Amino acid sequence: MMDDKDLEAEIHPLKNEDKKSQENLGNLPKTEDNLKNKPVPSRLSRCRTVAFFLSLFICLFVVFVLSFIIPCPDRPSSEDKWRLDYDYAVTYDFLALGDVDRDEVQDVLFLYKNTNSSNNSTRSCADEGFSTPCTFMAAVSGTNGTVLWERPLAQDVAHVKCAVPQTRDSKVSSACVLVGRLGSFMAVNFFTGETLWSHPRSFSGNASILSPLLQVPDIDGDGAPDLLMLSREGQEVSGALYSGSTGYQIGHRGSLGVDGDGVALLHVTRTGAQYILLPCASALCGVSVKGLYKRITGRDDHFKEDPSWENMLNRSAHRRLLHSSGAVRYLMNVPGKTGQDLLLVSSEDCKLLDGQDLVPRWTLGATQVLRKPILGHYKPDTLAVVIENGTSLDRQILLLDLSTGSMLWSQPLPSLPGAPPSTSLMTADHRSAFFFWGLHDPVSANEMDPQDTQHSLYMFHPTLPGILLELANVSANIVAFDAVLFEPSRHAAYVLLTGPASSDVPGLVSLTKHRVRDLVPGSRVIHLSEGSSDSDQAIRDRFSRLRYRSEV
Repeated sequence: MMDDKDLEAEIHPLKNEDKKSQENLGNLPKTEDNLKNKPVPSRLSRCRTVAFFLSLFICLFVVFVLSFIIPCPDRPSSEDKWRLDYDYAVTYDFLALGDVDRDEVQDVLFLYKNTNSSNNSTRSCADEGFSTPCTFMAAVSGTNGTVLWERPLAQDVAHVKCAVPQTRDSKVSSACVLVGRLGSFMAVNFFTGETLWSHPRSFSGNASILSPLLQVPDIDGDGAPDLLMLSREGQEVSGALYSGSTGYQIGHRGSLGVDGDGVALLHVTRTGAQYILLPCASALCGVSVKGLYKRITGRDDHFKEDPSWENMLNRSAHRRLLHSSGAVRYLMNVPGKTGQDLLLVSSEDCKLLDGQDLVPRWTLGATQVLRKPILGHYKPDTLAVVIENGTSLDRQILLLDLSTGSMLWSQPLPSLPGAPPSTSLMTADHRSAFFFWGLHDPVSANEMDPQDTQHSLYMFHPTLPGILLELANVSANIVAFDAVLFEPSRHAAYVLLTGPASSDVPGLVSLTKHRVRDLVPGSRVIHLSEGSSDSDQAIRDRFSRLRYRSEV
């Protein structure tokens, strides 16, 4: 029979265990009693828990405030198209692009000549000391076509060059340099239009300025690239160097010792030596920048010369590098395997020259190139060159592999006299979309009247070699044109500057932007060959799905 203690333990086992625990605690050693008498850690744990949840609450509150209460900064909504008009004005063949207002959308700079200042300008011709009409420069937002800044800069402009924009806090301000026809020479801030410097140019009034203005590395140590201006007076071509940051002349004017004419080119050899190249009738002339610098400053502390090029030049009495089969019309620096190569277009042929020894890599004979070639990508990541061969009625578009000269694509495409040049935009598949102006539908010579016939803009992509897409028709006189990636990887559009054909007869000047993707649905599909099984709508859909990317 159980005694009372056993019966109690059986009925209340947990209570019995508690008693044992209490008894055991009473028998703990002295050291354990000391530990037991210390503060219980549960209070610290509670504090940690409270701190954790309080921090979590604060974080969630901050996220809530940033996400729902404080509005995110508005991203400018780029309009698909816009137009800016100036009445009773004339314009110039000049467009420059850059992010003037720092909204991550490319903006447009252009020139126009007007009797009256527009509503967007706070300064008139008289305010700047010019008689009317005078030349204005305007910066226009690529987002919506509003004028960012506008001001009169010269009586008339002969040349203009805009530097690639840098950041606002850059040591060297980005600038547009203008050379006036009546002797003015100035630079204006790219972002604000304010004058950075202004000086009379050093050339005589009878000298004609050769284009373009050339940029050379910093000579005077102020951190800004400097400018080289070439002029021709009679049979003499001379050059002068100017500081890019102040506009002051460096040294004096010096003769190049050549009788060249036309568009100059600054070429860098494989050794890093810089040479000025000029067409000289049926030859290519060259002068080292180092030699010119030494003549006009008397110093020998900048630039370098290439021994092999100096040997070629010293063997010629008139500093001719090579003879051409016809008059040299265009010169281009193009990327080569180990540096710059030269694309030379003459009245008889087109050839790619090795940039160091000037040996032809390939030659395209029997050509009559209409205008300066452009580059693009027919195959992925492989450069191609676009040649517009022939006169306006018998013009052919030729796409050649730049490295080999092999024919990739060709298409007859007549054009109107004075039609704008072709251009290209890189697409996401590492090819290019090409844009050509012309007249696909045949016309007779009697119908080739710019007053009555419209310019047509065609789009071509190498993935559809048998298709041209007619995007737009323009009846106005086109002064300048460019296809632009307004926003990285998303916003391809074309910019069109139209105005009077003669600078002596003012009229309507218009600057317009159209997004390419919005023009595709209403475009006309032109089949260049038989055999395409896709419907016109399926082809438009493929063009609409094209994505664009920056060249860099």
